[in-house]
Amino acid sequence: MEPAWLNNTIDIDTGCVYGGKLTALRYPERELVSVKALKAYREPSKPLNADTNKENSDSNGLTAQQTHDDVLNIADVLGKRIISTRLYKKISIREENAIAALEVMSRFAANPKWLIYLPPTMSPVATSRQPGLLEHPAEAFDYYRAQGIKTVMCEEKHMGSRVVVIVCRDKAAVKQRFGITDEGIGICYTRTGRRFFSDSELEIAMLARLNKALETTKFWDTFETDWVCLDCELMPWSAKAQGLLRQQYAPVGVAAKQGLSAAVESLEKAAKRSTEVNDLLARYQQRIELSHKYIDAYRHYCWPVTELNDLKLAPFHILATEGKVHSERPHKWHMQQISHIAEADPKLLLATQHKIVELEDDTSCAAGIQWWETLTSNGGEGMVVKSMDFVHQTARGPLQPAIKCRGPEYLRIIYGPEYTLPENLERLKQRGIGRKRSLALREFSLGIESLERFVANAPLRQVHECVFGVLALESEPVDPRL
Repeated sequence: MEPAWLNNTIDIDTGCVYGGKLTALRYPERELVSVKALKAYREPSKPLNADTNKENSDSNGLTAQQTHDDVLNIADVLGKRIISTRLYKKISIREENAIAALEVMSRFAANPKWLIYLPPTMSPVATSRQPGLLEHPAEAFDYYRAQGIKTVMCEEKHMGSRVVVIVCRDKAAVKQRFGITDEGIGICYTRTGRRFFSDSELEIAMLARLNKALETTKFWDTFETDWVCLDCELMPWSAKAQGLLRQQYAPVGVAAKQGLSAAVESLEKAAKRSTEVNDLLARYQQRIELSHKYIDAYRHYCWPVTELNDLKLAPFHILATEGKVHSERPHKWHMQQISHIAEADPKLLLATQHKIVELEDDTSCAAGIQWWETLTSNGGEGMVVKSMDFVHQTARGPLQPAIKCRGPEYLRIIYGPEYTLPENLERLKQRGIGRKRSLALREFSLGIESLERFVANAPLRQVHECVFGVLALESEPVDPRL
């Protein structure tokens, strides 16, 4: 007889009187200590080990908790809910948002047992005070400086698709920790809990390569774990956004190019006969130049993918391993660990460029801004600014975990070809980011909470309460361009 947890309860009667063991539970550490009985003080009515496997596992060798988690109750996620988290205390989920989350999960989600975390949205930087720019690093530095932060980590913002990757050492580890069989050694899934790859062979190959890199760098032994959950960006953007490109961005670019080209051609002919159209011609020539910049902006993030080596996976957080959520580690540690892993397979894995900025040093801040300008002028999306601490808790709750600062040409994809025209930029500078920042903090807190619950071996329904919460909050009415 072996004790087994079920819904945070445990029976530690291991039949000492019948010659089994005497078991004690150390709580809250949840550690078990057993000693074998000196003798059988009484004969049991049936052998102690006869039904042990049936009591504590099913026919597939799953634990009682894993078997219980095979059936999830809709009542655990529907209706208005208030979720308590360690970081943000209480987070309210509206009933209509919970219904929207359930629709996504029930129709599109991967095996729920994989879904231990969904990444949060990210707040943009406050609107720039500089002329001609909507976003600039100075405002990100100002935010953290005002909160008493002295050092920040600036990371290159990859223009790809957000992907959560769970990879296990082997299939036995998948079964033992996640209660999943016959689904390989891991999964790649999107921010909404859907499988990232429609091609299962591509996913299998990527996970195998990542597993090999982890084995090569002795990750499993160093972290004393058989699984890891990583927060990543997968490039190119076009690998996941083909539909968006074909249905939204490309049609806008083509229509603008063709329509404006025809208008410019007609205005050029008219200008030969009269000077009265010169101002209008200059206006349309400027518009067609902006449409070309728009097309160039999204093309920079697209390239053909025919094999695994055409993809680039850039992990930027080691979220959790057995017994640990690594939110107590500074971002510098995450970058160092991931860089070491990436060295084992540079054809697939990409170490994120980063720069540390000292906010009380004007020279350091200027160097950070210069780095952003270099990244964006070379076609990069921009950078993400973070406090050095993964979680910086204050009396009022956590600070923004990350603030994105996007380059002017990338923002052309988001706000349209002509967003930089003075009349448009002046209007866009009136944007409000308060709701987005509140959303980012709540989703971040729920994400950390779901990982902490999973690592603590909480029932799956308690983990999913937080995962559903993140997805539900995503349906709140917030400007999607932020």
